[in-house]
Amino acid sequence: MSTAIEHPTAPTAGGPRRRILTRPLLMVYLSGFCAMISFYLLLSVVPVYATSVGAGRTGAGFTTGALMLSTVVAELFTPRLIGRFGYRTALAAGLLLLGAPALALPASRSLAAITAVCLVRGVGFAIIVVAGGALMAALVPSERRGEGLGLAGVVFGVPAMTALPLGVALASRFGTTGVFVAGGLVALPGLAAVPWLPRFRRDGAKRKGHDGDRDERHTRRDHGKRKDHRGDRDERSGAAAALGVLAGLRTPALLRPALAFSTSAMAVGVVVTFLPVRAGASSGGIAAVALLVQAATSTQTRWWAGRHGDRHGAARMLAPGLVVSAAGMLTLAVGSGPVVILLAMALFGTGFGVAQSATLSVMFAAVPESGYGTASALWNLAYDGAVGAGGAGFGLIAAQTGFQAGFAITAVPILLALLLCRGVGASLEASRPSPAAAD
Repeated sequence: MSTAIEHPTAPTAGGPRRRILTRPLLMVYLSGFCAMISFYLLLSVVPVYATSVGAGRTGAGFTTGALMLSTVVAELFTPRLIGRFGYRTALAAGLLLLGAPALALPASRSLAAITAVCLVRGVGFAIIVVAGGALMAALVPSERRGEGLGLAGVVFGVPAMTALPLGVALASRFGTTGVFVAGGLVALPGLAAVPWLPRFRRDGAKRKGHDGDRDERHTRRDHGKRKDHRGDRDERSGAAAALGVLAGLRTPALLRPALAFSTSAMAVGVVVTFLPVRAGASSGGIAAVALLVQAATSTQTRWWAGRHGDRHGAARMLAPGLVVSAAGMLTLAVGSGPVVILLAMALFGTGFGVAQSATLSVMFAAVPESGYGTASALWNLAYDGAVGAGGAGFGLIAAQTGFQAGFAITAVPILLALLLCRGVGASLEASRPSPAAAD
C-alpha cells in the first residue's frame, strides 16, 4: 500500500494552522451544493410522477431503484474516469448528466422513458459525489482534513433537509413540470465553478491541454521535489496511480472502515423507509420531525467530529460513533411514544454523523493523493449500497418479527462492527511509511 503524502503547503512545526476556505474549495462546495439540490428536489417527486402516468406503485419504486442502482455501479468506475480525464472534466460531466436529463421528464410519459432518465441522472450523481469528495480531500490542509470534510457535510446536508420536502410541496402546489425544470436548471450553475478548480489529475500524469497539465517542468528542474504552492500535486505514478476500486477492496485500511460505516448506513435505510410506517398516521407528523432531527444532528456532529478527529485522531472516534448509533436503534426498539422516537433519532443522528466523519477521514489518510478517488468511491459505495440494502432487507425481517424487534436486530451488525475498530487503527498505522521510506 502506498503511503499518504503530505499536503504541498504543509507548515513548519509550530507554524500557524492553514485556512480551510480557499477559493478552489469554495468552488467545490458550490458545485456540490447545486448538485445536491437538484438530486433531492426530484427524489420524491419522480415516483409520484411515475404513478400519475400509470406506472403504479411498483413502477414508482422502480424509478428510485434505477436511480440508486446506476449510482452504485457508476461509483465503481468513477476513479478510472477521473484518472483518464481529470477532476474538472469529470465533475462537469457529472453536473450535465444530473441536470440536463431532468428537463426531459415533463415529456416522458412512459415508465421506460422515466427510468432511462433516472439511470442517466444516477451516473451523474455518482461522478459528482466521488470526484467532489476526492477534490475536497486534496484541497483541505491535511492537518484540518476532518474539519474541512465535516464542513462539507454541513454544506451538503442543508439540501437534504430542505430540498426533499420542498420538492414535494412545490409539486403539490404547482405541478411536477415546474419542479423538473427547476431541478434540471439548478444543477447547471455548478458548471460556473469548474474553471476555478485546480488543474491536476488523480495520478498526477501530464496531459497537454487537459486537466492533468500541471507545471511538471518545476518537478523535473528540482529533481522530483515539489514546489511549495497549491498547484503542484502528487507527481508520482506507478502503484499509487493504479489503485482502483477492486484494489481498494483488498486494502484493509480502506475495507475495514468502509464495512464498519456500512452497518450504520444500513440503519439509515431502515429509518427513512420504515419510521413513517412505524409511527403511523395518528402520530401527528412526529415521523417528519424525527427524520429532521436525525438529519440535523448527523450534519452538526459530522462537523464537530471532524474538528475533534483532527486533534485527537479520527480512528478513535469510530467506536463511540457506532455505539451511539446502536443506542439510537435500540431506543427506537423499546418505545413508541413521540418523546422516545425523537430521542432515538437524536442519538442515532449523533452517532451516524460521528461515524461518517471518522470513516471518511481515516480512509483518505490511508491512501496517497492519487488514491483519493478510490477512497471516495468506496465510502460512497458503502453508503449508497447499505442504505438500499437496509431498506430492502428490513422489510423481510419486520414481516417476521415486527417493527420493534426489527429495530433491535438492526443494532446488532452495528455493535459487531466494533470488532473492526481496533483493526482500523492498526491498518492505518500499517499503511504509513517509516521515516526512511518517506524520505
